[in-house]
Amino acid sequence: MEHAKCECGHPNPHGTVLCESCGKPVSEEHSKKLLDMRYEGSARRSQTYNKTVIDKIWNFFSSVKVGVWLIVITLVASAFGTIYPQEMYIPPTVTPAEYYADQYGWTGKLYYELGFHNLYGSWWYLILVASIGISLVIASLDRVVPLYRALNKQGVTRHDNFLKRQRLFGINTEWTEQDYETLKNGLKQRRYKIREENGNILAEKGRFSRWGPYVNHVGLIIFLIGAMLRFFPGMYVDEVLWIREGETKVIPGTEGRYYLKNEKFIFETYDKEKSGEVFDNAISRAGDGMIAKNYQSNVMLYERKGEIIPGVEPELKKIKEHQIRVNEPLKHDRYALYQVDYKLDELSTMSFNLTDKQSGQPYGQLKVNLHDPQLKYDLGNGYHVELLSYFPDFYFDDDGNPNTKTKIPNNPAFVFKMFTPDRPKGEVSFVAIRQNLEPLGDNKYKMSFAGIETKNVAGLTVRKDLTLWILGIGGAIFMIGVIQGMYWNHRRVWVQRVGQELWLAGHTNKNWYGLKNEISAVLKDTAILAPEDQADKEKKVS
Repeated sequence: MEHAKCECGHPNPHGTVLCESCGKPVSEEHSKKLLDMRYEGSARRSQTYNKTVIDKIWNFFSSVKVGVWLIVITLVASAFGTIYPQEMYIPPTVTPAEYYADQYGWTGKLYYELGFHNLYGSWWYLILVASIGISLVIASLDRVVPLYRALNKQGVTRHDNFLKRQRLFGINTEWTEQDYETLKNGLKQRRYKIREENGNILAEKGRFSRWGPYVNHVGLIIFLIGAMLRFFPGMYVDEVLWIREGETKVIPGTEGRYYLKNEKFIFETYDKEKSGEVFDNAISRAGDGMIAKNYQSNVMLYERKGEIIPGVEPELKKIKEHQIRVNEPLKHDRYALYQVDYKLDELSTMSFNLTDKQSGQPYGQLKVNLHDPQLKYDLGNGYHVELLSYFPDFYFDDDGNPNTKTKIPNNPAFVFKMFTPDRPKGEVSFVAIRQNLEPLGDNKYKMSFAGIETKNVAGLTVRKDLTLWILGIGGAIFMIGVIQGMYWNHRRVWVQRVGQELWLAGHTNKNWYGLKNEISAVLKDTAILAPEDQADKEKKVS
């Protein structure tokens, strides 16, 4: 890095606008107007070097405009991600492509094809978030390093042009040493840090407020790191688990390590006759005439022993029993399972009799597990039934063919093939709720409805968040930076003897009105005149 030595003897890095020590403007252009003191006129790498690829990348990400545009693009993309539910929030029993097309039409289909259904986990969204982090790091380093260097190396005695081009500046010809001492003591009483050199003074306070924006950046960077860690396996889990009574399922997000069994689901409502007036009003407004008093899942938590072997039932070890209620989750190994929803009386099994259509004589009964149906049911004596097709949530599509909306048995329908001794080739029957069709002609036999069994279903949310403390630290640091930069300001007052004159100049990064009032209060009992605000004079000239 090239250095240019100022007439005061201080070597300044190439690109410096104001000498880091005496403040002398490097070019005549900067000596004819009020000085830009944002970074003390120090050399910033982005404004000095633009030759290599690294320079160009550095300059691109150090731009505030680039950072703002990255944030805007990310916010717009995030907004698009809220138009329709993300994939994690749609029913787990349907495919995303079918769900978005069926629920939202062509806009939903386009939404899915463009990848907005899984926006926050997409590679390009992660690149946007990472780019914001890179921009914050480079922009901060590009400014904070030269600013720190310039503030630490600033001298007490400053160049005449530096003082003249400050916004607050005044020259006094009538003053005494007593006025000088009163000025110095007044600045000390207002907690200014005084540095004195050859009768000149640099009074400074609130320098730490200059680091507020960079503390903000550090907090944001930590927050972004925490947000990105959520996409690493094992760091963050937010899954939905629907589990029926008596069912044992692997807990999502645990990589097959933990299993949960729903022993019993309990649903309790308020008794209208015993409830008070407030509950009576609430119950009368409820659509189904009842309000849940309590709903809970009595569960058993298991841990898998050994490795997962395909086709072999895992050996499970009992860990604990728990009653999961609203706001009373089951917690284990940093996982938490919350009771968030339920479904009462979901169809579990349906029973059918194979009967003669004319006589009504039954030849056997079969029970279909609606969640795991068999392909063949042997009724004995040469009678058996094959299940050709199963539609859990039956409807006719646009072509008139039977289809299913979801995998949940809301409206089950079946295509059975019935084999009997006198009909060895079988007869086909389409059976749905209140429907019994014979698509291949008249049959001798039919499948008649014989009964149903239902089960309650618990809706649980599985959560694990190892990034929360990182997000908390980042947010706390960000707020410290906001307070640091908002409620304090960096104020400096230069008092310099030039011959028989006493020059007075002042600068602050914000709240000029406060600085002017403070200087006026310090000079109240002296003959020294308050410095003039040259910004008003420059406006009149322009």
